[in-house]
Amino acid sequence: MAEALLQAQDVTVTFGNRLAAFDAVQAATVGVAAGDAIGIVGESGSGKTTLARVLVGLQPPRRGEVLLEGKRVFGAGQNTTFPRGERWKVQMIFQDPYSSLNPRMRAWQGVAEALQVWRGVSAKEARLQAFQLLNSVGISSEQAEHFPRSLSGGQLQRVSVARALAPNPKVLIADEPTSSIDQSAQAQLLNLLRRLQQERALTIVFISHDLGLIRYLTSRVYVMQKGKIVESGDTLRVFDRPEHSYTQLLIASIPGRVQTPSPL
Repeated sequence: MAEALLQAQDVTVTFGNRLAAFDAVQAATVGVAAGDAIGIVGESGSGKTTLARVLVGLQPPRRGEVLLEGKRVFGAGQNTTFPRGERWKVQMIFQDPYSSLNPRMRAWQGVAEALQVWRGVSAKEARLQAFQLLNSVGISSEQAEHFPRSLSGGQLQRVSVARALAPNPKVLIADEPTSSIDQSAQAQLLNLLRRLQQERALTIVFISHDLGLIRYLTSRVYVMQKGKIVESGDTLRVFDRPEHSYTQLLIASIPGRVQTPSPL
């Protein structure tokens, strides 16, 4: 693998205390090179979302560290997130857009707020840029005026993408981005993310249990089981010649051949 832009090294995350303590993530090391897209896959409870939260600076690990552009930005012993000057570089698209967006803000206002916070632009300029950014992800000016309750799941996830793009990040962490939207919206969102990666040279980490999504969008995959990374490597190699029994089981559970979304 090329030198990693973002990397988690030997990360362990423990929840609970004493006899009730358990390791949600155990000694996990993952990395993604600039402009690349990787996948972290596993069944529910495997630890993949917890690892994603460490990568974006939301969940402090008990052991290990996060490196961004070769520098430690987060790790064991820190109860705060990335340093302010580094935080804009890694942004997250959350699984549930209904809870991640402010219900009292119109779509454009949520994006404009992020633009003001991260880029320091004026309110007038933030409004203009918010409409432009929303339009670039397929949200019309009319839809941008709506509150979240008036938008579909697919539209809300596009607003979430626009908000995550507002700081002009180097890395996007996408946590199960298609799980709460219908099938037609899923295909549109996946094609959008692929286009954005190409146009913006974005680095993307996809968290998913959907093996079709991972095969379609990533070049490298990490397979997690019970908090551990049990297999990793080139995505096509892992899909075609899985070595670990758990990976083999995941792939064997797919009905027929793995189907990938076709571009719209």
